[in-house]
Amino acid sequence: MNRRPLLISLLAAAWAPGVRAAQKKSMSDPLLLGVEQSLVDSGLAAAFQRAFGRDTGIVVKMMPGSSASVLAALEQGEVDASMTNAPDIELKLEKQGLAHDRQRVASGDLVLVGPVEGKGKKAVDPAGLLGERDIGAALFRLAQAQAKFVAPADGSGANLGELALWRAAKVAPAAPWYSKTPANGDAVALAASQGAYTVVERSIWLKRSTKPLAIVAEGDARMANDVHVMRSFRVNHPAAKLFVQWVSGNNGRRVASAVRGWKSPA
Repeated sequence: MNRRPLLISLLAAAWAPGVRAAQKKSMSDPLLLGVEQSLVDSGLAAAFQRAFGRDTGIVVKMMPGSSASVLAALEQGEVDASMTNAPDIELKLEKQGLAHDRQRVASGDLVLVGPVEGKGKKAVDPAGLLGERDIGAALFRLAQAQAKFVAPADGSGANLGELALWRAAKVAPAAPWYSKTPANGDAVALAASQGAYTVVERSIWLKRSTKPLAIVAEGDARMANDVHVMRSFRVNHPAAKLFVQWVSGNNGRRVASAVRGWKSPA
């Protein structure tokens, strides 16, 4: 009995994931870029898209979503590259070999905003946090006061960053004072309507600042909100490597520094 055809079939089946990993595209195919929604809303992602397309002629199609969902799509090879602000998930995928070529393309930060009454030296907020620069101390006092807090939508870059800040403060936020923004909801608008606190990217706050909210805590190094690009291991678009090099290089730095709320990476 000739076992060679059977052996070949078994080897082909065993290597199926590898074949998928080597899936190739051409320059004529749009580059599918998974993007954290807040990076679209702040204008950063579109600025990169326009400038890269102008310089290279390559079409970039943005696929917005939460950072968590974008990175899940990157892992599965549903997008060619990603642009997110979720360092813990990014590093996990990189260490597992499911994504690669991680590069920082913009630096920003998170701010804690809350309901503020009055102006100048007479300005006050319910938890007495105004002017605080230690985010751990601010969140600890907020929890002690059980002041209303609206968390950003699950899986978003702001939500993942906010959860890391609670861990740094050694506080486990819980109802009834802690609530979550529904999927695709606007945490800033919801916090404003409830007279609550929330954490938001500075770039988004500059576009959506809403009274009676104002920044009450900022400037802690732990509130850094850096943006990284990565390439999927499962697909090989010839423009993906070029895109990563372009946005993380001098051209990309110029773009990032021109978008309000963002800086070029150091």
